[in-house]
Amino acid sequence: MDHLVDSTSRRHPDAVALETADGHTLTYRSLVVAAERVCHAVAGSGVRIPNRIGLVASKSVEAYVAYLAILKLGATIVPISSRAPLAWQRTMVQCAGLSLILADPKSWAGARELENLAAVSLVPSPTADPAPDPVPFAREEPQAAGEATAYVLFTSGSTGRPKGVPISHANALSFVRYIVDRHRPGPGDRMTQIFDFSFDPSIYDLFVAWGSGATLVIPGPTDVIHPVRWVSSRRISHWMSVPSIISMAAALRELPADSMPSLRLSLFCGEQLTVEQAEAWMRASPAGTIENAYGPTELTVTVTAHRLAADMHTWPRTSNGTIPIGQPYPGHDAIVVNDGRETDEGELCIRGAQRFAGYLDPQENAGRFLRAVGGHLEPLRENCPPKPDDWYRTGDLVRRDGDGTLTHLGRLDSQVKIHGFRVELHEIEGALRLHPEVIDAVVVAISARLGGAELAAYILGGEVDPRELRAMLVEILPEYMVPPRIRRLEMFPLTSNGKVDRPRLASMATEIGARRAEGRS
Repeated sequence: MDHLVDSTSRRHPDAVALETADGHTLTYRSLVVAAERVCHAVAGSGVRIPNRIGLVASKSVEAYVAYLAILKLGATIVPISSRAPLAWQRTMVQCAGLSLILADPKSWAGARELENLAAVSLVPSPTADPAPDPVPFAREEPQAAGEATAYVLFTSGSTGRPKGVPISHANALSFVRYIVDRHRPGPGDRMTQIFDFSFDPSIYDLFVAWGSGATLVIPGPTDVIHPVRWVSSRRISHWMSVPSIISMAAALRELPADSMPSLRLSLFCGEQLTVEQAEAWMRASPAGTIENAYGPTELTVTVTAHRLAADMHTWPRTSNGTIPIGQPYPGHDAIVVNDGRETDEGELCIRGAQRFAGYLDPQENAGRFLRAVGGHLEPLRENCPPKPDDWYRTGDLVRRDGDGTLTHLGRLDSQVKIHGFRVELHEIEGALRLHPEVIDAVVVAISARLGGAELAAYILGGEVDPRELRAMLVEILPEYMVPPRIRRLEMFPLTSNGKVDRPRLASMATEIGARRAEGRS
């Protein structure tokens, strides 16, 4: 992956690789030179260069330089969010077996809390003038460099312990090269870098830009929820975020028509993209193209996509009011499975060049892959390593149309039982969005006072009586799927990566229920 950046630096040395929120810029030549200097500093510090190096950093210039430097050292990068709880950071350090962590000045104090687990080194600030160039850092290239691990990201495991997902250079290069060819960015284009390093869409941000000569533009703390202002002031041409950002901006009445003429491409992933969200964004950026992309971390950022036509009247209409996630990228196969057999509605399973080789802890592989055995698909058992032609089970519920187009219906693990009935939360959210005053909706399940679970719904939009919404839902959903509580918010709480913070909403619903039970609300 670092060779990709080196190649861009040779072709476009004076193009701007990075622009921070405070206006600091770094050219491709300066970026590569600064990364080489970090390599020499680490190698000369007396610390043995391990196979994996952690990075605890903010979105500073030093952080981006350190990211590239770790790859140049021939190590696997393990990004650790500086905003994650210390206990979570410690668990990741231990799971990854880290003995060395790099930190930028803003994250230095927090990273020192991990010093009893690993050596912590401060990343030196890149100089404004890169001359004189350091001698390129020489590393021993492994025989199968492509199969070496480029990065490890951690996802939430069902046991509460994070699961390490190793992605090889071959996985990542397959993704980046295809996307660069598909989206055609280049020098002069300006691409957003919204996602935290610990979230896999950041790989799109960094390496699609740095693999093509485009400029990576870093937002300030509040820029993302005011997209028109930021896009206009920074002349953004390529946007990538979760769809929740659209709902936030629309709720603030900050998505006027024709307000983002500089946008050529807008890519959304990480959540379902609703038709209403896509229409609002298209009206604000009519000269641009919108793509809805899909992919779990285990399949290297995104692995399917659907590109919307310029004419909104031709867009496909789905049963849950969302934009399809499209079809797999070339070099990948997708099947829809139910009870071990292919069907048109069930769990999405994918294999191909971007599929990872298995979790950091091999015990996590059990049940996550399918293998064809005698005309039937069977889950892999413990101590059975996955083969390249095995299918990864995404845990996502999809429907496949006659032409192979996939529509995301929800998570298999987002199904909850209400009064003994299985309920898909996304189905209720889609029904709520049918009301003309509802911009977006989130439904969560919380513990009921008398046992079991109950539903709570939150909406963004105009002043609408919850009784009116429930009356509408009763007409189209079974009674057990109608939330007894519907509350309007000015804005949904968001995680650090811009996703709707569902656990926070569930906690809010629980707190409100407790106050009501005590007669204080």
